[in-house]
Amino acid sequence: MSDAAHPEKPAAPSAAKAPTAEPPAPPVIPWVYRLVVDTTYLPVIFSGMHLEVHGREHVPPPGTPLVVAANHVSALDPFLVARALPPGRFLQFMAKKELFIPVIGDIIRAGGSFPVDRSGNDLGAVRTSLRILKANGTVGIFPQGTRGGHEMQGGVALIAAKGRAPILPAGVSRDGKRWIVRFGAPIPPRGGIKAITGELAEVLSTLAVPVGQRL
Repeated sequence: MSDAAHPEKPAAPSAAKAPTAEPPAPPVIPWVYRLVVDTTYLPVIFSGMHLEVHGREHVPPPGTPLVVAANHVSALDPFLVARALPPGRFLQFMAKKELFIPVIGDIIRAGGSFPVDRSGNDLGAVRTSLRILKANGTVGIFPQGTRGGHEMQGGVALIAAKGRAPILPAGVSRDGKRWIVRFGAPIPPRGGIKAITGELAEVLSTLAVPVGQRL
């Protein structure tokens, strides 16, 4: 019989690929978060110092997306800013990837923070930040990158704009026996990346001066 008598069956259409599910935002284990914040405050207590918090009334209520941008002067900065926030806000910091080593890295992750590669544009860290904001979380970033840095990066403004979240500026300083955290009024995420970054830099330069001192 000819091939025409037995026509080939058309190939079955391949199954459409299901869209890849977006991974969830990094979770926060509240008791680990609180333990880390309390433990890292011990050096402040043992050195006879204390923490002063100013401008807490500027912090938006929990349950809304927020980017906290702080200057960076010491290794204690993320923990001091976290301690200064009102209850209900769990600050999830973008931390350098070098910190995520066994044990220490596990604790950092349990507290909700996540790694960033500071050697280039880490799109993975940006996406993680946006997932946290989408879940009405609080992302913490040091826009100067490293301790004592002076050049402001535009990543904070970009993340805030894409995540539709205001930026809460936080100035950290030390004066005698005082560690001081000063919160400023939230900066709306509109007006362009360059303009937002410039405004943030100006505000942080003021907030980073200890209360009672002049620029």
